[in-house]
Amino acid sequence: MLHTSAETKPSSFPRTGLRSIALAGLLACGLPLAASAQGLDAQGLAALDAAIQPLSPKMVEWRRDIHQHPELSGQEERTAKLVADHLRRLGMEVQTGVGGTGVVGVLRGGQPGKTVALRADMDALPVAEKTGLPFASKAKAQYMGKEVSVMHACGHDAHVAMLMGAAEALAGMRAKLPGTVKFIFQPAEEGAPVEADAHGHVPSFGAKAMVEAGVLKDVQAIYGLHITANLPSGMVGYRSGPLMAGSDSLSIQVEGRGGHGSSPWNAVDPIVAASQVVLGLQTVVSRQLNISLEPAVLTIGSIQGGTRYNIIPDNVEMQGTLRTFDEDMRQEAHKRITATAEQIAASSGAKAKVRFGPVAYPVTTNPAALTEASLPALKLAMGGKAMVIPKVSGSEDFSEFQKVVPGFFYFLGAPPAGQDFAKAPSNHSPLFDIDEKQLPTGARSLAALAVDYLQRNP
Repeated sequence: MLHTSAETKPSSFPRTGLRSIALAGLLACGLPLAASAQGLDAQGLAALDAAIQPLSPKMVEWRRDIHQHPELSGQEERTAKLVADHLRRLGMEVQTGVGGTGVVGVLRGGQPGKTVALRADMDALPVAEKTGLPFASKAKAQYMGKEVSVMHACGHDAHVAMLMGAAEALAGMRAKLPGTVKFIFQPAEEGAPVEADAHGHVPSFGAKAMVEAGVLKDVQAIYGLHITANLPSGMVGYRSGPLMAGSDSLSIQVEGRGGHGSSPWNAVDPIVAASQVVLGLQTVVSRQLNISLEPAVLTIGSIQGGTRYNIIPDNVEMQGTLRTFDEDMRQEAHKRITATAEQIAASSGAKAKVRFGPVAYPVTTNPAALTEASLPALKLAMGGKAMVIPKVSGSEDFSEFQKVVPGFFYFLGAPPAGQDFAKAPSNHSPLFDIDEKQLPTGARSLAALAVDYLQRNP
C-alpha cells in the first residue's frame, strides 16, 4: 500500500487526531442510509448478505491459508493458482499470467449492461512475522539477492479472501446482474519484483503491467479497498479527490575526491557535503514549496559512503522518497530538490547528481462524481459506518487503474479484537494482524458497490 521505493514501503495510517475524527464519524453514522432508488436498495443488500454470510468460514480459511504461505511481489504463483481454481469452479472466464502472475475472472450477468471491476492485491512483504498466530508465516524467499522472511504484513491476504468471497456471492446471482463484473487479482503492488537495469529502467509491474495487458478493456469503473488496523472495526474511511500520495523514489550521488582522514584539506569530503545536502533538503518542504495548497513529504532514508574510519571516500549515495498530492507541486519539488542538492554540494567543491525513479506512483484520486454516486450504496452496505479521513501520505498503485477509468478506493477498519485502533500495529509491522470478522464486511462492501454501479448504469 504505502511505497517509499521500489524495494520497501513501510506504512502507517495517519493517526494524528484520528481518534477524535473517528469518534465524530461514529456519532454521525446514525441509521443506515438508503441507496439511490436506481441503485442498490435494502432488499438488494439483504440478498447480498444472504449470499455472503455463509461464506464467512471459507473466507477465514482462505485468508489463513494465504497468510501461512505468503509470496513476494512477482512470485505469487501459489496464490494465483488458488484464486484461478476458485474462479473456474464458479464458472467464470479466467485469464492467468496477466501482467505477471495476475488473475482475472469475468462474470457475465444474465442481463446486458456495462462492466465494472473489483481489485485485490496478492503479494506479501520481506518481513519476519512476530504475531505468534497459529497460522503465522515461516516462509522464506529470495529478495534482492538475499534470503528473507516473508509475511502478509499489509493485509493483502485479507483482500484476496474478501474478493474471492464477493466473487462467489455474485456468481450465485449472475442471472439477475445487469452487466459484467471483472475480478482483478493483482500481483506486485508492494513494488518492483526486479531491480533496475544499468540504465535505471524497471519493467512495468503490478497495476501498470495489468493495464498494459488490457485488463481494463470495456471496463467503465473500478473499485478497491485496503484493510487497516488503525480505524475503528467495521468503519470505512474515504475521501473525494486526492486520497493517497503520489510517490517518487530518488537517489543522490555526491562525488568528491578521496584522501586520508588526517588531511582533509587534500580531499573533497563527500560525507560532509552529503550531510549538508541532507540538512538543506529539509527546507524544500518547510520553506520552498507552497504547502498551503497540498502537503508534501521528503525523506532521506538511506545514506551509504566510506569503508574505513580514516579514509575519505570518493562518493556517497543517498536514497529517499518524495510524496506529493499534486502534479505541479511534484514537478516543482523535483526542481527544488535538484537545485538544492547540486548547489550545496558545489559549495564544498563536490558534485551532486540527482535521479528520480526508477519507480513513480501517481496520486490515488477518487473522482468526485464516482465518489458521490457510490457513497449511498457504500453507507448502506456498512450500516452507515463511513467517515471522511485525512489524506494518506502512503501510496497505492491502484492509481494506475484510475489513470484509465474512474476508480474509487477506500479503507476498511479491522483492528484485532480487543485492540485499540489508535494503538494497534500498523500495516507493514511484523505484529500486524486484523479482525477476521470484517472479512464478510469487506466482501459485502465490494459486492454492493459492483451491483449498485451496474444497476445505476445499465
